[in-house]
Amino acid sequence: MLEQETITAIADELAAAEKARETIPLLTARYPDMTVEDSYAVQNEWRRRGIEAGRRPVGRKIGLTSKVMQAATGITEPDYGAIFADMVFENGSVIEHGRFSNVRIEVELAFVLRDSLAGPDVTVFDVLRATEYVVPALEILSSRIEMAGRTIVDTISDNAAMGGMVYGGNPVAVDAVDLRWVSALLYRNETIEESGVAAAVLNHPANGVAWLANKLAQHGDKLDPGDIVLAGSFTRPMWVHPGDTVTADYRDLGAITCRFV
Repeated sequence: MLEQETITAIADELAAAEKARETIPLLTARYPDMTVEDSYAVQNEWRRRGIEAGRRPVGRKIGLTSKVMQAATGITEPDYGAIFADMVFENGSVIEHGRFSNVRIEVELAFVLRDSLAGPDVTVFDVLRATEYVVPALEILSSRIEMAGRTIVDTISDNAAMGGMVYGGNPVAVDAVDLRWVSALLYRNETIEESGVAAAVLNHPANGVAWLANKLAQHGDKLDPGDIVLAGSFTRPMWVHPGDTVTADYRDLGAITCRFV
């Protein structure tokens, strides 16, 4: 494990990069012995500071749960990050592009929990029982660490590249639709760029939530009632630029739209 002062120094760098809307050099190039546990320690320090500063935690995001996302990033295992209330946007929002770095969009399902989920040994059935409803969501990726050559250690330290999320469409109960077959068409400026089916997330998007609950247990944490969980993308990330309008059509589950300025 890295020394605590090194973890604190990395968290300082990332906080400064987020404030300045810049990127920092790869952590793995500077700390070649840095481990996944070190990177979660950095993320946890970032999250702790946010809570201390008055930011309200509302859930977690799961990343790299689908083959298409693993192929797009070259990273082969899932990760997770934190979501604060000020990172959540309503359907139809106009969003400041410059608030983020290396801005990309992913298509996901968000699980909103009625009950807590505490690992180990959480299963997909536990997740379905604990979920109040599922709603379409877009994740806004923002990388505060340079992207070329990143490993999962860099990504986790950077709060799993979480920038924000947009929710919309029709909330549904888990037994109202076969969640594996939820599909979406992703448009940028009225041109379709990506499409996907939710089964790409570990064969069932609820499996992503189960993975998260069990991973959190390894870090002495759990999911709480009311938490929002972004279950993982089932499309490749799509780059967006100032002036772009993004629309995701989930058919029966409705649509999400947002515009970047």
